[in-house]
Amino acid sequence: MKNQLTTLLPMLRRFAYSLTGSIADADDLVQTTIEKILSRGMPDDAELNKWAFRVCRNIWIDEYRARKVRSVAAQNPELHQEQTSDNDENLARQETLNQVNTAMQTLPNDQRSILSLVAVQGLSYKEVAETLELPLGTVMSRLSRARTALLKIVKSQQGGIFA
Repeated sequence: MKNQLTTLLPMLRRFAYSLTGSIADADDLVQTTIEKILSRGMPDDAELNKWAFRVCRNIWIDEYRARKVRSVAAQNPELHQEQTSDNDENLARQETLNQVNTAMQTLPNDQRSILSLVAVQGLSYKEVAETLELPLGTVMSRLSRARTALLKIVKSQQGGIFA
């Protein structure tokens, strides 16, 4: 099979070039074709030449269709706008998260730990009280102070976005 592939390569390369119109793309197509033939094999009843050309053509069709879809998508302004707004939203969320994390670090330890257990870990007030061995009223009061302080800090960092 190695000898057959070696003699087939020039023909396969010319065929790939006729499909792609580019030497570099033709070389990539031939390489992908050979890799696919070697990794997946070929049917017992197939002739290598015919099979290689068929595989090459099918790979090229798949790549052509994929390029066409990418080209249409790249030219579609709605997709760009949506992607840009998604990126903007992600950046805004990340910035807000960074500001909240920074603000959390400025809270006193007792408030930060309670706020973290309730808001981040999702524990109930009762579970927090049991975990920290504090009265339920103390947990509620510290949580309220922590939320108020956190909101005030984040508002001052963002210039009132949370107002």
